[in-house]
Amino acid sequence: MTTRTGGVLGIKPDAVVQILGDDEGLDEDLLTAVAEAAGQPSVDDGYDDVVDVVLLWWREEDGDLVDGLLDATTLLAERGEIWVLTPKPGREGHVEPEDISEAGPTSGLRVTGTISAAEDWNATRFVGRG
Repeated sequence: MTTRTGGVLGIKPDAVVQILGDDEGLDEDLLTAVAEAAGQPSVDDGYDDVVDVVLLWWREEDGDLVDGLLDATTLLAERGEIWVLTPKPGREGHVEPEDISEAGPTSGLRVTGTISAAEDWNATRFVGRG
């Protein structure tokens, strides 16, 4: 399952994946799957070069998702993607789907889909409008 999960997120070999957001309660199996799919460890918010993928862990109490998405685009490659990981319904910190989909256009991104990424987490994919 580990490799499959990384593949479902579309993580390709040699991709530079940046992890953003509060690191409390992250899904370690998912993070391992992402690193295995990329073939290298993920980078954190201290990284200062271009990234291919951003995994943005977001909970309702984290504030305005638009701000989080704008921050996530700072180092994102032109054809990069952002996966916003949010707690599933019924879990603490759940973010309503409407709030997620509305954040896309406001931040200059578009939503391309949402998947179940882990037992407690959904992932919504954002890409540039171009």
